[in-house]
Amino acid sequence: MVNVSRVDLNLLVYLDALLRERNVTRAADQLGITQPAMSNGLRRLRNLFDDPLLVRTSDGMTPTARALELQPLIRHVLTDVEQAIRPQTSFVPLSSKRVFRIMVSDYAESTLIPLLLRQLRKDAPNITLDMLTPSDVDFHDVEQGRVDMAINRFDDMPQSFHQSTVWEDGFSCLMSKKNLIRRKFTLENYLQARHIWVSKTGMGVGVGVNPEDVQRLGWVDDALNRLGKKRQIAIFTRHYHVAMQLSRQNDLIATLPTRAAKLMADDPELVILPPPFLIPSIELKMAWSPLLQQDAGHRWLRRLIVELASIQS
Repeated sequence: MVNVSRVDLNLLVYLDALLRERNVTRAADQLGITQPAMSNGLRRLRNLFDDPLLVRTSDGMTPTARALELQPLIRHVLTDVEQAIRPQTSFVPLSSKRVFRIMVSDYAESTLIPLLLRQLRKDAPNITLDMLTPSDVDFHDVEQGRVDMAINRFDDMPQSFHQSTVWEDGFSCLMSKKNLIRRKFTLENYLQARHIWVSKTGMGVGVGVNPEDVQRLGWVDDALNRLGKKRQIAIFTRHYHVAMQLSRQNDLIATLPTRAAKLMADDPELVILPPPFLIPSIELKMAWSPLLQQDAGHRWLRRLIVELASIQS
């Protein structure tokens, strides 16, 4: 068995030129080397393949059967190498038909993706977005590049991932205009009310929520717990739009990231109020595999998302 590491792969380039030109001098000129160097290369090729490869006849240098068998194989190998080392071609959004697969939280899908889609309609109308939920994929799918990026709020993330902050967001309370609590929206009244819990931050298949496990309930309940307080949660949901619709009921309050709450700003049945206590802001981030860091299309999409987020901030 031939040890490839001991083979001068430049010889394959020589053979490719010789089989195209069928002339030692012309092949040497094409590669920018001397005729003696090409002749020496042909000698080494004959030793490597144990075949004369090119034989002088009345028609000039004629390939042997073995050479004709090798020609398409050598061309295929060299084409693959050329493509591998060729500088990456530029990405043309207007003509691209690429599919971008993005794992996105319900919150980000509601607030960020409509902005992105409107811009894609202008700049890249043939691009398709495949939106996946956190339960559809895991970090391994992102790491292997099967998913282009994950957009969410992350507590933990593999160190190998690249990441960028999309935006920061505060919190607001969404409730019916018929909810009497809005007239005197104090912390005491907030705690006496009934609440809609909504969150979906992790990846992988989710499990049910334990209402007594305050440390796992998320941002709002963490903030209350630091005050030694606890709210009364009537319903748990993983969907922001469901929480928004449920807040129409006269006795329920949804405490949501402000960008999500503002999606309902024009609804005449609802009112948006600031929480009667401090809730630290959250960061929406996008994360992607190092395998896609230098991909031209991926870089373009990341820049576009950051630009759109900055305009909306």
